[in-house]
Amino acid sequence: MNKVEPVVVIHGGAWAIPENISDASRNGVKLAAKKSYDILKHGGSALDAVEAAVVILEDEPVFDAGKGSCLNAAGLIEMDASIMDGTSLKAGAVAAVANISNPICLARMVMEQTDHCLLVGEGANMFANECNVPSVDPSSLVTEACLDEWQTFEKYKSAVDSLFNNQINALPLGHDTVGAVAMDANGRIAAATSTGGITGKRVGRVGDSPLIGSGTYAIDEIGGVSCTGHGESIIKICLAKHIICLMESGMKAQEAVEQSLQLMNSRVKGAGGAICISASGEPAFHFTTERMAWAIAKADVLSWGLDPNECNIEKMA
Repeated sequence: MNKVEPVVVIHGGAWAIPENISDASRNGVKLAAKKSYDILKHGGSALDAVEAAVVILEDEPVFDAGKGSCLNAAGLIEMDASIMDGTSLKAGAVAAVANISNPICLARMVMEQTDHCLLVGEGANMFANECNVPSVDPSSLVTEACLDEWQTFEKYKSAVDSLFNNQINALPLGHDTVGAVAMDANGRIAAATSTGGITGKRVGRVGDSPLIGSGTYAIDEIGGVSCTGHGESIIKICLAKHIICLMESGMKAQEAVEQSLQLMNSRVKGAGGAICISASGEPAFHFTTERMAWAIAKADVLSWGLDPNECNIEKMA
């Protein structure tokens, strides 16, 4: 098999990211991209690369995944995650899990150790126990910032979708789903997505992140995608698969991402973002929210940004 140039694309969520966490958001996606790319450069698989990247993002409290997850209407954490192998089309996902640090790792276990694609709630936690995944006190995943957001939400009772679409500028609450897409030296593609959901969501609400075809999709022959934004809107459009279908018809990755997000905005009034890698190794990203933390590593060059038209570049040793 001919070797190809590895590439990784990371996102830290598309929303109105406040200035006080902007630097931490940039640094988080940069760190995840560097770790993922290092795995690829040393011959690691795309699956290992995306899982490692998302673990870093789940462990960084500034992002809404793992530690730092948003609180639901009952003031509890319910996390979702998915991962997909573009070679075999195997996928694994978990939803509404509460007491593990890294849902993305459990999602990969679902993919590799069961005949299923998605386990939820108590069933997912039972499976985690079978796999000897350490259980943590859910309170250890709650940050002061997320608690403040939840208390603000409770005070104002704002609509869930207004948080994403920024109709209430006084409430810049967090909803920064994280994700990674990678192509390894063998041309294999994988994608992964993880989230704590939306502040004040109903107990048991599941968004797009654990749904294959909506929040995550990968197929070596076409490309890989991870999405972020208003989950209900992404589900209605099947955003990840929509991007893949446009690329399958011959559209370039960047155009496919942009056109799909424009469709979501015009058809269901949803805002969000997506990252993508095509089968030819073309990285792409776009967002229709105010900001999205992103990073790309390819050919020993790291690029990243947060604001529209922002692109910083550095050479990696």
